[in-house]
Amino acid sequence: MKVLWASAIRFGFRLLYYEMAWTYDVVSRLVSFGQWRDWTRAALDHIPAQSDGVVLEIAHGTGNLQLDLHARGFRAVGLDLSPEMGKIAWGKLRRAGFRPQLVRGSALALPFADASIHSIVCTFPTPFILESATLSEAHRVLQPGGRMVIVPNAVLVGADAGTAALEWLYRVTGQRGGEKFDVTGYFARFGFEVQIHLQTMRQSVVTVIVAEKASAVMRQDPSQS
Repeated sequence: MKVLWASAIRFGFRLLYYEMAWTYDVVSRLVSFGQWRDWTRAALDHIPAQSDGVVLEIAHGTGNLQLDLHARGFRAVGLDLSPEMGKIAWGKLRRAGFRPQLVRGSALALPFADASIHSIVCTFPTPFILESATLSEAHRVLQPGGRMVIVPNAVLVGADAGTAALEWLYRVTGQRGGEKFDVTGYFARFGFEVQIHLQTMRQSVVTVIVAEKASAVMRQDPSQS
């Protein structure tokens, strides 16, 4: 039964990211009490100011954070595997007067040169973000001292029935709980020094992981751990 439930959840998320991508913004607002955009924007204050470096958003989705990055003057590039998400994001950026810089591709094989990216940002990713290939690729394309900023989750707080119901929904879809995970130690295996920030918002607490590319001599071979 657990295997069937997990398969159903994966299928549901696939529909949301692909065939049903047009519903993503509505669904995200509903499951966050309208806070989804605020949750993703929690990443912005952790991206260092820069003049001409590229900020790469992995899994750009419907393009909301791309809008925010462009509005703040960042030289933003987005990458996503879903062509449906790409079409939606492209349209949003064009309507807002920005020039879309979007690439269809996988985080496991980033189509960018070594040390060509100033910062990477990724909000509410699926488990691909912890794949060894993803973190190795992120380390490869980041410039020395570059940052990878991840917003992995946000937790609703409050004693009302609505909050309890949504938190229950997050649990049954596998987005809460699980084993304790040593984020700092794991990222260190791929050459990153990590800080974890908890940002309090209305009715919620957002987690932001800031992983800075360490010197090459500190990097360990993940296969040896």
